[in-house]
Amino acid sequence: MGIAPLLPFMILMQANPGEEPATAPSADETGQELERNQSVTGPGLNTTAKEEADELDNQIIEGRERPGFNAELPEKVTQENPGAVRAPPPQAFSPDQVPIPDRWRLIDNVTDIDGNPVIKESLLDPYNQNTYKGDRPINPDKVPWLPIKGDDWFFVLNAISDSVYEPRTFPIPVGIQTTEDPDRLDVFGDDFSTVLSQTFIVGAALLKGSTAYKPPSIEYRLTLAYNVNYVDVPERRVLFVEPSKESHRLDHFLGVQEAFVDYHFTPLDRDRFDFISIRAGIQPFQADFRGFLFQDQQLGIRLFGNRDNNRFQFNLAAFWRLEKDTNSGLNSVTKTPRDDFVFIANVYRQDFLIPALTSQFTVAYNRNREANDIEIDTNGFPVRPALLGDLRGRDYDVFYLGYNVDGRIGRINMTGSAYWALGEDRNSILTGEPVDIDAQFAALELSYDRDWARFRLSGLYQSGDSDPYDDTHTGFDAIFENPQFAGADTSYWIRQTLPFAGGGRVISVNGRNGILNTLRSSKEQGQSNFLNPGLWLVGVGADFDLTPEVRVTANANHLWFEDTATLENFRIEGSIPSEIGYDVSASAIYRPKANQNIVFRLSAATLFSGSGFEDLFDNLGNDGNFYSVLANLTLTY
Repeated sequence: MGIAPLLPFMILMQANPGEEPATAPSADETGQELERNQSVTGPGLNTTAKEEADELDNQIIEGRERPGFNAELPEKVTQENPGAVRAPPPQAFSPDQVPIPDRWRLIDNVTDIDGNPVIKESLLDPYNQNTYKGDRPINPDKVPWLPIKGDDWFFVLNAISDSVYEPRTFPIPVGIQTTEDPDRLDVFGDDFSTVLSQTFIVGAALLKGSTAYKPPSIEYRLTLAYNVNYVDVPERRVLFVEPSKESHRLDHFLGVQEAFVDYHFTPLDRDRFDFISIRAGIQPFQADFRGFLFQDQQLGIRLFGNRDNNRFQFNLAAFWRLEKDTNSGLNSVTKTPRDDFVFIANVYRQDFLIPALTSQFTVAYNRNREANDIEIDTNGFPVRPALLGDLRGRDYDVFYLGYNVDGRIGRINMTGSAYWALGEDRNSILTGEPVDIDAQFAALELSYDRDWARFRLSGLYQSGDSDPYDDTHTGFDAIFENPQFAGADTSYWIRQTLPFAGGGRVISVNGRNGILNTLRSSKEQGQSNFLNPGLWLVGVGADFDLTPEVRVTANANHLWFEDTATLENFRIEGSIPSEIGYDVSASAIYRPKANQNIVFRLSAATLFSGSGFEDLFDNLGNDGNFYSVLANLTLTY
């Protein structure tokens, strides 16, 4: 059956509804129509007819497209907005969308039906959009007295209230001249004491640049901290050197914790914002991932930056150490800075050798020239030179070579540090002669995540000195440690300071918020001491995120002195066991808003003393266990 007999029927069926049927064509007309159709589809197709056929054939139906046909792209979307951050390429948007350069202009134009802004800001609201916390740029017209130009200046205001209540027990020596209780004639008295501390921190920053996509081009920052503390102990000459003073103390201090200018050079890579910055003034700095060597807020200058899409980072820093207030630990800018300088250079490399593992290589130099200084703290106790050994001042030069790692290998999270201290102590505290320094430190923490729980295994080694009278000191000491490790300040050993009673006056075995056994007069005001007993630590722990608002943590550490030769020398004892004991702690953190604006923490720790600790320390009731409770409320704006 050919095509010609069907044509009258097809033409009839194509008539529109409501119209009269078309008259059937004659045989001659049918033949002419067939000839035209054959000429369109046949090999002898003329040019005009082919173009019309291709145009019909290439029309795209929604959701369908002829295979092999690529339609022309729409016109490129462009915009002229000098100073704006580069937007994503046009291919990332549909043709009817135009990218905007920032987020605050859109927010300002969102209004209700009456034209009122939908998003309103308040000085007392730290959650929603707020100019005072850097969400929107400063309007120069509203602050004509401020020497700024342009619409990319931001002001950031932050305020923190940190409240601490801490009842605790630790070995407390009885005063020599007089005691709180005339019946106490032994070396150690009652061990209970209480600490109340309230710190208010207020900081402000003025910075220029888009804070959401790249670092600011320039930043001015000032942070002040005001601390009020109250301490009550059962014995005299613990808080004050004068035996006539009471055994409790109320003190306050205002410190400058940050005051710096940060200048950001032009990005080296405008697509990735690789940069170099220089920062000068009082600034925070952490030499490694966990704060083992140097973590403080000190006066200095720092050149830092990154490359290769932030996979490579570096720091070159020099610090002139400030004096600290004795009771608060805050910076005292009214005193002349110490003759103690710290120089640090380090580099970070992500995915170094092993993917997902960041390696850091560190070189640090601590130059101390305080042999001729005599420093008396606020409470009247000498801190430089330390009242240990020959009581003479010291100069020293120490180089630290370090490797630090942080990241994961498969499902195992890993963080670790290793340091080798080399140098010279010009005046050994025992011989008064120059001695070499050769000491080591290593720490490693492995953890495994299982749903809402993390299980941790910790290990730490601090070399001790086995021969106090030879020409090499091998006890490792840091510059200014503040470790986040093995339970951190939840741990009894890290949180509490243990006085080395009977072996040195105003000397502590360890420092508050420090893990090393150093026999220093003070972590804040004293000098590093490389004649110490060292430390071994092995610990286990776990973190449980019960809800987004509640985290529970538990830790158990076993501690030993690495070598007790220095302790035996200073205590004039023939043999002191190395076991310190078991440090068991637990804490609960509650964040009612599931953020850091309101944080309540309650922790408790107990030290079950071992034979070495019991040989060194005691208390009035001959109880070998000591405890610490910490209740902390932090409010942040």
